[in-house]
Amino acid sequence: NLAATVAMLLGVGAHRRIPAMLNYSAGPEGVAAACHAAQINTVITSRGFIEQAKLESLIAGLSQQRVLYLEDLRAEFGWTDKLWLVSLARWLPHRALPSHANPEEAAVILFTSGSEGKPKGVVLSHRALLANVAQIQSLFDLTTADKILNVLPVFHAFGLTGGVLLPMLTGAQVFLHVSPLHYKLVPEIAYDRNCTMLFGTSTFLANYGKFAHPYDFHKLRYVIAGAEKLAEPVRLLWYEKFGIRILEGYGATETAPVLAVNTPMAYRTGTVGQLLPDIEARLIAVPGVERGGVLHVRGPNLMSGYLRFDAPGVLEPPAADELGAGWYNTGDIVEIDDDGFVIIRGRLKRFAKIAGEMVSLETVEAIARAASPLHAHAATSLPDAQRGEQIVLLTTDAGLTREALQTAAKANGLPELGVARRVIPVQAIPLLGTGKTDYVGVKKLAEAA
Repeated sequence: NLAATVAMLLGVGAHRRIPAMLNYSAGPEGVAAACHAAQINTVITSRGFIEQAKLESLIAGLSQQRVLYLEDLRAEFGWTDKLWLVSLARWLPHRALPSHANPEEAAVILFTSGSEGKPKGVVLSHRALLANVAQIQSLFDLTTADKILNVLPVFHAFGLTGGVLLPMLTGAQVFLHVSPLHYKLVPEIAYDRNCTMLFGTSTFLANYGKFAHPYDFHKLRYVIAGAEKLAEPVRLLWYEKFGIRILEGYGATETAPVLAVNTPMAYRTGTVGQLLPDIEARLIAVPGVERGGVLHVRGPNLMSGYLRFDAPGVLEPPAADELGAGWYNTGDIVEIDDDGFVIIRGRLKRFAKIAGEMVSLETVEAIARAASPLHAHAATSLPDAQRGEQIVLLTTDAGLTREALQTAAKANGLPELGVARRVIPVQAIPLLGTGKTDYVGVKKLAEAA
């Protein structure tokens, strides 16, 4: 999260190359799979960042890509480039850059985990990103006097759209901070820089609230939570300590990302607010689920499509089995009340959200199999007051430990977020009559334990 990152993102896009934001925390295997799915040939990074973040093994895994370092590129920036910049690009940008841009062209590619643990490329057009910014603007009165504090990584849609594009396109200022994990420093920055808007997950906001002085956030007008369910203790802490009502929202990478959000004028506790303007929604009933249904959406902020590992470089437009082309199946079971407020009831997909990060339970089991290949394993998720959810692993290996799982994850290039929080030994993994794992039974065993 640096100004250089934003400049690089805009510069690449201005010359009609498609920036694909790689999630370096996904591990070498995840990054390599993302490059394969999106057919990425060139990776731009920084030597200083690679050294500080200790990502040498990740770079070593990019054997099929050309890796460019900003430090090297800066050394090649000669007098002719400077002349072009100050004489043409600064004063006549429309002549310096390629013309005939199409709003339906890809503006950026972000990545999300697939059902098999392989990242999927989410292609977002200029139309989708600009539409989502306009939708947010219609609900929040941002001005040039506002300053957004963005601690969320720009390789996530929340951090990119809310924390970068929204302030840039509204004329507001933005302060980028390198990590959301600096729980004591972030409140000090908010105070020192007079920030008026903060985005965060429930986990991050809980820790900021814990360490902050009541006066640190006195300038904040909006605090918006997303990416995971807002915990009730966090909401109460911010209201009691700072007098600030956290506005919980909801979205998906595939929708650029905001779908719904509470606002000062339309707020209801326990919901994620009302859907943004110009978003159509349909709820498809799920057998056994009495309240709500699976949310399907359509709108101008919808992605252009997926790039999958199994079909690299091939764009798969959004289409829901029930409603046809142009609809996106969120996989979330929701209820919409009479006033249009959206209540999230649960998710169908086998994913857990840990501190705002989507973690595939398939990956959790893959780590367990790598650590203990001769035993059976099954993963599930349970609510966690601090991190949104926690991953629980059931295993027939009574000697399996978290340390062994962490070692296996590192050795196989798998994300450490995929290491189960708790390991519970069992006599046998519940199975269905077909021989498949009974994940409903797995969850019941985990809850009982």
